[in-house]
Order: sequence, then C-alpha cells, then structure tokens
Amino acid sequence: MKFEPNTNVFKINWYINQMKGWSFKTYMLLMLGIGVIIGTTISVPINLITFVTMIAAIMGFTCTLAITNAKAINGVLGLLSSIIYIIISITAKNYANIVLQASYIFLLDLPVLLLPAWNKDAAKHIRGLNVSKWLLTFFFFVVTTGLLYLMDTKVFISPRPLIDAVAGAIGLTGSLLCTLRFREQYYFWTIQGILSVVLWGVTAFQGDANLTLFFTYILYLSNDLLAFTDKHTHWFH
Repeated sequence: MKFEPNTNVFKINWYINQMKGWSFKTYMLLMLGIGVIIGTTISVPINLITFVTMIAAIMGFTCTLAITNAKAINGVLGLLSSIIYIIISITAKNYANIVLQASYIFLLDLPVLLLPAWNKDAAKHIRGLNVSKWLLTFFFFVVTTGLLYLMDTKVFISPRPLIDAVAGAIGLTGSLLCTLRFREQYYFWTIQGILSVVLWGVTAFQGDANLTLFFTYILYLSNDLLAFTDKHTHWFH
C-alpha cells in the first residue's frame, strides 16, 4: 500500500465535508455528548488537567462517532486526543491505558493520515469473524491481558492493575479488529467501554482524576449502541 500523507488535513473544507453525511442520531448524540463533557468539567474547579481532559474527551468522543460513520476525520481527532489521554493516564497511574492510547495512534490514526487508500470506501470493506479468527482474537486478548498485568504489577505499580490491564487488552483487541475492518470490534468496544467507566470511576473516587472521563466513557457506550441499532451506519447494516 502506497505511503502518501493525507494533505487534506490542512484544508478547512476537508473538515467540513468530513462532518457531513453522518446519521441524524449521531449528530444528536454528538451535541448531547459535548454538553455533558463541558458540564461535568465546569462543575469542578478548573485547572490545566481538567481543561485538557475536557478537550481530549470532546475530540475522543467525536472520533468514535466518526469511526461509526466511517469518516477519515477520526485519524486527526484520535491522534490528538490519544496524546492528551496518555498525559492524563500518566498522572492517574493507569499505565495499561497509556499502551492502549499508543495503540490507537498506530493502529487507528496513522493509517488514516498516512495511507489514504486504506481508508478509501471503508464502509464497503466491512466483514465478520469466522470461528478460526475468533479463536485467534481470544488468544490475542489473553496474551495481551497477561502482558499488561505484568507491566502494571512488575514494571510500573498501578493502583488498579487488574481493571487497567483487562480494559487495556480489550481496547487493544478492538483497535486491531477496527484496523482489519471486522464489525465484531464493537463487541469489544462495548465491553471496554463498561470497564473504562469502572476504571475512571474508581480512579476519580481515589482522587487521581476527575469525573469527566467517567461520563465520557458512558457516552462511548451510547455510540456503541448506535453502531448496533442505527440503520444509517454501515457496521451492522
């Protein structure tokens, strides 16, 4: 596949066109999500971390909606939000989430930005897993979980190693399936969303983060539900 940086990302019209053609329910969820993220942010004292968390949450949430609508703008939004999420995860000591966000950059964001042909007519290349691929997926998940747990307990000491490792492994598996355009990625996104709600909820209540990411991952779950039910999206329809 030819390496060809997507120069359209420097054109305003490209961003405008990328935000067109989404399903109506997606637009409604986007507006609701931005409102919730801003509302939860301003409900607590504002500092640098809370502000950048809000920016990352808005970009990250918009990115997931873009993926659901098979739009290439997810590469830009995902790249920027993942970089900020990595900084937030370092301060919160959620080390497996750092690996997860880095995987998003290399598996989901850079291919869109550097390999335009990879993202061309993405909706037409969606496929499903067969039995052998399910087994390989499960094997990848188990091995990844073990490695992340060892990292969280032996290399870095995370206050929440089990939740962090399992959530990270599920997200890594989902991102790999997304790169390969398997619709079953949304099963993993849904489970990962639930675990991320737990992870960032526990993190917030332990004083290592605010509740913005807790509510943001609840919004991610809403996007997963749209992928399953909205007839105007391509993953299951």
